[in-house]
Amino acid sequence: MTNRELLESVKNNQLSLEEAEQLLATQVVEDLGYAKLDHNRQDRQGFGEVVFCQGKEDRFLKEIFKRLVQREDKVMGTRASLEQYKFLKEEIKELTYDEVSKIIQYDQTKPSRIGNIIVCTAGTADIPVAEEAAQTAEFFGGKVERVYDVGVAGIHRLFSKLEVIQGGNCIVSVAGMEGALSSVIGGLVDVPVIAVPTSIGYGANFHGLSALLTMINSCSNGIATVNIDNGYGAGYLATQINRLAVNGGIK
Repeated sequence: MTNRELLESVKNNQLSLEEAEQLLATQVVEDLGYAKLDHNRQDRQGFGEVVFCQGKEDRFLKEIFKRLVQREDKVMGTRASLEQYKFLKEEIKELTYDEVSKIIQYDQTKPSRIGNIIVCTAGTADIPVAEEAAQTAEFFGGKVERVYDVGVAGIHRLFSKLEVIQGGNCIVSVAGMEGALSSVIGGLVDVPVIAVPTSIGYGANFHGLSALLTMINSCSNGIATVNIDNGYGAGYLATQINRLAVNGGIK
């Protein structure tokens, strides 16, 4: 619940002053000992807190989700295993899970999506990271169009989708191997490109390091590079750019 929603609830006699006072006491940070939940992040940054599920103990993860779901209409978890989802689903029936992106969602809203974010991949093997980016952007309210398997090994595939790509407010370019796709796209568009290196590739790819170095050394302008396999970070940044574009009337 945002501060405004809380005040509206008091105004409309849906909450007593005592209940509102109790909520405000934990509105900024709810300390669980093993986790500190940032309930004020939506007001402060425009996006609610997202749970990174990988590596968390089941009992901790369950309590974190329970607390967030009690207060929020939308909750997302990234890097979740199918086993974690099944465990949480026993407690929170409304959860959904996507096995490709490994994203868990709880969404009690009627989503309306704005703008135009293009998510591209060099190859089919890059899709899991791309879907993490795409579904993150959609969760936060962005309209996403996917353009998959348009890598430089068959560059005519990219050119056949060029009009679609050039219509975006920003581009997320996901590539493994040597990571050349982002440089090519960067030279063809007039909007920011968010480059996402993936760990897809043979031995000298060094689990994504070769693609990362290609992307951060790109001579194309307007490219920002996130960490290896960090689809979530790319989707978040794309949403921020997309919101600015929509609010500024760019597209």
